[in-house]
Amino acid sequence: MDFLFEYGLFFAKAITVVIAIIAVLLAFLALAMKQKGQSSGKGQLVIRSLSEALDDVSDYTQRMLVSDAQLKQFDKDKKTADKAKAKAEKQSQKKAKTNPTESVTVPTDKPRLFVVNFKGSVDANEVEGLREEITAILLCATEHDEVLVNLESGGGVVHGYGLAASQLQRIKAKSIKLTVCVDKVAASGGYMMACVADTLICANFAIIGSIGVIAQMPNFNKLLKKNDIEFEQHTAGNFKRTLTVFGENNDEGRAKFKAELEEVHVMFKAFVNDNRPTLDISKVATGEYWFGLQAKELDLVDALSTSDDVLLDFNKTHNVFSVKYSQKKHLLDKLGLAAEQTMMRTYGRLFKESQTPIA
Repeated sequence: MDFLFEYGLFFAKAITVVIAIIAVLLAFLALAMKQKGQSSGKGQLVIRSLSEALDDVSDYTQRMLVSDAQLKQFDKDKKTADKAKAKAEKQSQKKAKTNPTESVTVPTDKPRLFVVNFKGSVDANEVEGLREEITAILLCATEHDEVLVNLESGGGVVHGYGLAASQLQRIKAKSIKLTVCVDKVAASGGYMMACVADTLICANFAIIGSIGVIAQMPNFNKLLKKNDIEFEQHTAGNFKRTLTVFGENNDEGRAKFKAELEEVHVMFKAFVNDNRPTLDISKVATGEYWFGLQAKELDLVDALSTSDDVLLDFNKTHNVFSVKYSQKKHLLDKLGLAAEQTMMRTYGRLFKESQTPIA
């Protein structure tokens, strides 16, 4: 009798735990589905004045370092400048009310610089945000404005970085000057983007170049045969599949695969040569990379500096704004991203990159 009582108690506890787990899972699922339903699929565009941020830093620094007398004069000069600016804005608003059909802008002696940050991964999924940022800039920029892209990427899939480079070409097509800064690395697909710039600047030890193409994949055919496992693959077309992970590869397929990589390399070299015609493409398109000091000598870049100094120089002559497109990740997206990152670290992108050329 005691046994039955203890068993019943244990069973009740087990059922309670199971029900609690199911309830939690259902709550998470309901929340995720609700967020997914509420999501419009659109992100948020954030534009911030970097000039104001730099002015605030400069103002604070000067206040901390000057004497009381100098501080009074500093405040007096700043108050005069603020009054003049407010007066100009008031006159502009008054003119707009008098002539509502006339396009009126606030007087300014400075053009604008739009700053975009691009940190690319292997699959170049960041290009979706880049295209939104560039579209926003092109909707308001004039030929007097400029764009600065802070670029960091070691390269990735050809089609992804080809599209990213095309997005930068949209800026030049509108006769807007484009500057690209590289502090750490712009190699392979990253350099495919960077070479589009009117002016390409990098830090002394940034990694530049690697104008080459690579594709790699494992083959488990011998392992399958050893364990008496058969693998079948059916295709229509002689070269629908040149190399395979599980099937038996042959010399004909390898030759075709190598030829396709060479074709991509030819297109890559032609693209770089079109954007930097003074470059000796035969000398640098070997798949090697160079540090900034060497890249300058090879004409892979135009100047050596950090993005910080470039920004400070621009701030003297431009009103500087950062442009960032961000999309809120919901619960399902975060869980999926975490799982993907774990699998990528564990299996080294085995299947995702198996037959995708990497620039």
